[in-house]
This record gives sequence, structure tokens and C-alpha cells, in this order.
Amino acid sequence: MEYRYLGRSGLKVSVLTMGTMTFGGSQKIGNTSPADAARQVDLCLDAGINLYDTANVYNAGVSEEILGDVLRENGRRQKALIATKVRFKMGGGPNEVGLSRHHIIEQCKASLKRLKTDVIDLYQVHEWDGMTPIEETMESLDTLVRHGHVRYIGCSNYSGWHIMKALMATEKRQGERFVSQQIHYSLHSRDAEYELVPISQDQGLGILVWSPLAGGLLSGKYRRDSAPDSGRHVGGFREPPVYDWEKLYGVIDVIVDIAGQRGVSGAQVSLAWLLGRPGVTSAIIGGRDEKQFADNIAAARLNLTAEERKRLDDASRPPLLYPYWHQSFTAQDRLGPVDLDLIAPYAEEFSRG
Repeated sequence: MEYRYLGRSGLKVSVLTMGTMTFGGSQKIGNTSPADAARQVDLCLDAGINLYDTANVYNAGVSEEILGDVLRENGRRQKALIATKVRFKMGGGPNEVGLSRHHIIEQCKASLKRLKTDVIDLYQVHEWDGMTPIEETMESLDTLVRHGHVRYIGCSNYSGWHIMKALMATEKRQGERFVSQQIHYSLHSRDAEYELVPISQDQGLGILVWSPLAGGLLSGKYRRDSAPDSGRHVGGFREPPVYDWEKLYGVIDVIVDIAGQRGVSGAQVSLAWLLGRPGVTSAIIGGRDEKQFADNIAAARLNLTAEERKRLDDASRPPLLYPYWHQSFTAQDRLGPVDLDLIAPYAEEFSRG
């Protein structure tokens, strides 16, 4: 298993992270029992995966409870880093939602209790809260770190300007800064390349990717003329949304072709592509059973060729938005390495055409 530093921190995390959203879940996303959860965690620990991601909102706290029960047994906690999140509604009261000081502090205490641990290794704000001053949110997270309840902090599902606003608030008061952001990014959805990936590279944030297989769409099981009998999208789960099925099927065609030539699954090809993208630290994998986890774990050993990557890039590349297409026309003499990660492939196309 490969390990990478999480942003500018000194913390090393495995390139694959175990997601626990299915722990105590539903038929739409999977319903992993405590016994199955223990077996899956052991499988991941044995493979060298050291980061385990959950959230207080996952199944109303049940995911945290099951993960806490599993990790406290047989010395598992000493091998594992716990990441959890705060932001969404956790009760009926007016202050049981958001990123206020009240909600953050209270929910951290509740998560620590459910996880049966003294410290959360990575505490992430799960979504933007435009009603709470960013200074209040960042000061609250800083307090948790200084009191020893949390080791590192991160954000999830923020836009580019949200991240920069948070980092500026931190810099002004010299508090704890985000070391990572957790985002959706895949061969199906490369929107993050416009702003979120460049910001991570420029500002030193690690990137943790949720749903790297697009809820199973990139596993190779979904085709134009067939679909699996079970899975998140079969069960009605609609994250991520699909706006262009024809383009998605074109990407899947390339995934399946490469997988067939290499004798691996489509999921492994999709994950291997993602782990080779600039700025990516770790992909969060999930599964309904041990077989799916074992298959996903094998992606950490798959090295795609330059030609295979180019085929996947070409099939999945999104259109170049403004101001980037303008920069590709007029600023090529003054673009930095982070700019070129996004713009260079398009600049080559424009120069040819």
C-alpha cells in the first residue's frame, strides 16, 4: 500500500480510504451489519489501509457507533485513523444544524462518544454554511484542536471561494488551517479540475475523493444495453447526477475495453486513473461485501500506461470553461505548473485546430 502526506501536514494516509456510509444503512446504499463491518475493516487493515471515513449524519450516528465498536476491539484503533464530519441536521432544534460554534462543539462531543475514542484524527466540515460567519466556524475548529479533541481539520463540498475565505480567516488569526478537502471527482465528473484541484495544489490541501466510482456507474457493470440487478443507482440513489448518459457510456466503453485487455475489473481501472491525477491523496472506497472491497483494494497495485491514461482522459474530458479557454488563447507564455495541469491538453487541441 502506498502512503501520501495529507496536504502540508506530516500525516501519512493510504491512497485508499475505507468509507463506512453503508454501516447500519439502508437498501439504497447498502446495509452493513456490525459483524460484516468488522470483517471488512480487517480486510482493509490487512491491506494497509489506515484511514476510515464516516460522518455524524450517516444513518443518524449509527455508522460512527459501529465503526467505534469495531475499532476498539483487537487493537484495531492503534492501526487506524478516524475521519468524521459535522454540518448536517442532527435533531429537531434550531441549533442542531450548521457550522456554528454551538453545533460544532456539541457534535464533536457526540461523535467522540459514538466513536468511543478520545480524539478524532481528521474532523471535516461536511458542507458550506453561508449563515454562520466563517470566522466563528474556523475558531471553533481551532478550539477543538487546541483542546486535544481533534488532530487535523478539513472541509468537504466547498467551492473554491469558500475554501479561500476559510484559509484567509485562519491566516488572519494564525489558527489551525484545513489540511484537506473531501470532494467528488471521477472519470464521470471532472468538474473539480476547474477550481478545487488547483486550489488544493496551490494551497497545500490533500484531496480525499468520495464516490470515486460515481456510485458504481464506473465499475463497468452499467452498460448501454444492461445494468446490474443491485447497486446504488438501481436502488434509486442519485448521487452523482448524470446529465449526459451518452458521454458516460462512452467513458464506460473505454474503461471496459482497458479492463478486458488488462484482465482486471472496470472499478480497478477507474480507481487507478484517479489515483494518478494531480493533487489526489486518497480515494474513499466502499462496498456491499468483502468481494467488492477486495476488488477495489487491488486498484492500488494497478499502474496504467500513458496510452491507457490518454484514452481515458480523452473520453472523459469536460469542456474548458471561461476564463480558462481565454487563458489558453492569450496567457500561455505566463502559465504556471498548476495552470498547465488543467489547460495544457486543451491548448494543444486549440493549437491544432
